[in-house]
Amino acid sequence: MKLILIALAFVSVVINARSEPLFENDAVSLAATPGPPPLTVPLTLIQGAASKGAVCLDGTLPGYHFHPGFGSGANSWLIQLEGGGWCNTIRSCVFRKTTRRGSSKYMEKQLPFTGILSNKAEENPDFFNWNRVKVRYCDGASFSGDSQNEAAQLQFRGQKIWQAAMEELLSKGMQKANQALLSGCSAGGVASIIHCDEFQSLFPTSTKVKCLSDAGFFLDAVDVSGGHTLRNLFGGVVNLQEVQKNLPKSCLNQLDPTSCFFPQNLINHVQTPLFLLNAAYDAWQLQASLAPPSADPHGSWNDCKSNHAHCNSSQIQFLQDFRNQMLNDVKGFSGTSQNGLFINSCFAHCQSERQDTWFADDSPLINNMPIAIAVGDWYFDRKTVKAIDCAYPCDNTCHNLVFNFGRSVVVDYQSTSDDDTPTSTMIYSRSTRLTFSAGLYMLSALLPITCS
Repeated sequence: MKLILIALAFVSVVINARSEPLFENDAVSLAATPGPPPLTVPLTLIQGAASKGAVCLDGTLPGYHFHPGFGSGANSWLIQLEGGGWCNTIRSCVFRKTTRRGSSKYMEKQLPFTGILSNKAEENPDFFNWNRVKVRYCDGASFSGDSQNEAAQLQFRGQKIWQAAMEELLSKGMQKANQALLSGCSAGGVASIIHCDEFQSLFPTSTKVKCLSDAGFFLDAVDVSGGHTLRNLFGGVVNLQEVQKNLPKSCLNQLDPTSCFFPQNLINHVQTPLFLLNAAYDAWQLQASLAPPSADPHGSWNDCKSNHAHCNSSQIQFLQDFRNQMLNDVKGFSGTSQNGLFINSCFAHCQSERQDTWFADDSPLINNMPIAIAVGDWYFDRKTVKAIDCAYPCDNTCHNLVFNFGRSVVVDYQSTSDDDTPTSTMIYSRSTRLTFSAGLYMLSALLPITCS
């Protein structure tokens, strides 16, 4: 159960950590505005998916949430692929199948549609009346695995789930689409890149098809100890779930499969127009890839990780180098006119599903342009969008993430944790009008978040 705790015009989400599975939870938008509550959309299970081998980790049916379009958007479709990290070992995947990230038995029966999924023009000006779909994530490999482990009773069927979901939506009218946008956040943002060209192939050439990856640009970066924490994680995911079967052959002809799971190496193999929305100092990557406890055993990065304002000069320089690597990795991509960019210098993660960051009075800006307008301008070809922010600390419009480590007396949802590890409270800072809770994030590669 997720409950909203509102205090002093900001919202915190309390997260219990568990020392078992390696998995990060994507942002979940829970509106708490004084106005009408957000639209909630019921879960639909894909009947017949099992006969196609399209099942969650535990063998249950996959699902999605669908709200039909209307008016001028009746034949336009927006598909949002849910995020939620990955599982890279048998042990972590066995745990994951006891959560909503591995079994539809534990999925929420209703989800709020906010941000890019909102049905209100004042909250989502370009896509509010489209057919909007959120495909649930229960395979642990960005909808791209295709294998199984019989001994552990695990099904790694992300690719088949993707295919079954698309077949279902095509049968519900998507085949008549004149406009379509494939989107995704975090692990779903990786999936939207992997499946972008495949998505376009579902439609006739007359259909306008583009893709958006939000917080999906995970870098093959060196951590603070000189190691490669995220590469090790991705290597486990790719090998365990045989992801290489569904990665671009043009990439595999040049690089190893793990490298081809990194978006920095994937984007130049995508032919369909693609938009990258990312925070230059991605909060998840800072916590789990750059400075996890395994790379920082003495905790010298703890203060900096909990609040960027506490970073010392050398830590800030390390983060600026990370930003520079991100900008360097998108140079070739940004040189193509059909592609779009919005890279803001914030400590955030997943900005399209949260109303306060997608489109609000005080949402993040680059050159006075909010994210929703940037994505809309790019999708509808109103203008070329290559928005890259100045380096930290110049942007005062960010909605940054702040993590409070240690025990908390506040509990606003039930956790599956059964150990005695410390809790962490995450707060969104900056705006006194910020009234949305929005994210459950893995705090480290060795201390992952679990919640229900």
